[in-house]
Amino acid sequence: MPAIAESQRRTRSFARLIGPFLLLVPGIVILRAPDLSMIIRDFFQNSALVWMMGALLLFCGLVIIAYHQYWSGAAAIIISLFGWFLALRGLALLTVPQMIEQGAYAAANALPLVRTGFALLAVAGLWLTYVGWFTKPPESAS
Repeated sequence: MPAIAESQRRTRSFARLIGPFLLLVPGIVILRAPDLSMIIRDFFQNSALVWMMGALLLFCGLVIIAYHQYWSGAAAIIISLFGWFLALRGLALLTVPQMIEQGAYAAANALPLVRTGFALLAVAGLWLTYVGWFTKPPESAS
């Protein structure tokens, strides 16, 4: 398979996974924004949960980084940036969880900003869902 078709196929596959996730989870955060302070408090009270989530985020980010090193086209760029974001966020949760906790509390006190940021993520998720599920797959070379 030519490199361009392979990169398009891989981007489409990642878009099928990441798109609905980025559409649904940020959408739910927007709806549950008033509960964020309680959720953050409960999350950071369990250091084992924080550690496991940091490790999971780092792992998922590294999977995306390892299998999706494409930077051409909006969908590919969003997916690659998402992988790097997950990896860096996971690393931060593992190494400086108190910094992430402080940032989370600051964000929870700025609900309009939180809703705007998560709305942008949901829009990116909608775009990736479209790319992954509704666009024509790349032609395979025979």
